[in-house]
Amino acid sequence: MSNRSTFPTKKNNTNAALTGCLVRSFNIQDILYEDNHLLIVNKQPSAIIQGDKTGDEPLSETLKKYIKIKYDKPGEVFLGVVHRLDRPVSGAVIFARTSKSLSRLNLMLKEGKIHKTYWAVVHQQPPKPEDHLTGYILRNEKQNKSYIHEKPVKDAQTAELKYRILGQSDRYFLLEVNLITGRHHQIRAQLASIGCPIKGDLKYGYPRSNPGGFIHLHARSLDFLHPVRHESVKVIALPVPDPLWDYFSTSVGSSTTYPS
Repeated sequence: MSNRSTFPTKKNNTNAALTGCLVRSFNIQDILYEDNHLLIVNKQPSAIIQGDKTGDEPLSETLKKYIKIKYDKPGEVFLGVVHRLDRPVSGAVIFARTSKSLSRLNLMLKEGKIHKTYWAVVHQQPPKPEDHLTGYILRNEKQNKSYIHEKPVKDAQTAELKYRILGQSDRYFLLEVNLITGRHHQIRAQLASIGCPIKGDLKYGYPRSNPGGFIHLHARSLDFLHPVRHESVKVIALPVPDPLWDYFSTSVGSSTTYPS
């Protein structure tokens, strides 16, 4: 078993001491950006952002423990969830360390000022090399699944994304996806709707699962203005070690672009 947690069990702010405490799905090397206002982490596919019916400790609580110990924080630690990633999905996710930054980031997210780029691996070649997909997405709470409709239906929300083929291997295609709206399972549902379910995603029609249950969908990059300092923040998250991810990271890793 690998030790995915490396924050101190005793009061000590040195990185040399951040070792040896087993907490699932977190390592200080997963931290992509950290200051007094923000914490951006490369989420592992096994982690959940917030608590659910499984009872597993969510990443938000693990990170509160990390902050409490690293900064010797008394009392309750504040950490706000800005956005979420599905459990089998990996990649960059933002947490707010202050209520001010949380409220501002929530507004930025609503206004489309946080640009998120994803990588997705599919087996079927998409109908077009690049496209702007639009539709209406309806979530089925009981199934925990979303469905794409071409025309408006009751309670459905608009769903928009852009994709382009970024690379290919002998059997798979790497897509770069830019989200315009952020809906439940949106990328998974929209790519499946054009005949391109994500590798390993049984829920949306891929025929086989991946070892460990992760899917080949990764939040590759984030690009936004810092909510307090108003400086540009750009982070890139490496996918989890995996032969296919490793191949694409090596072959097209420098091709990621940020939306204008």
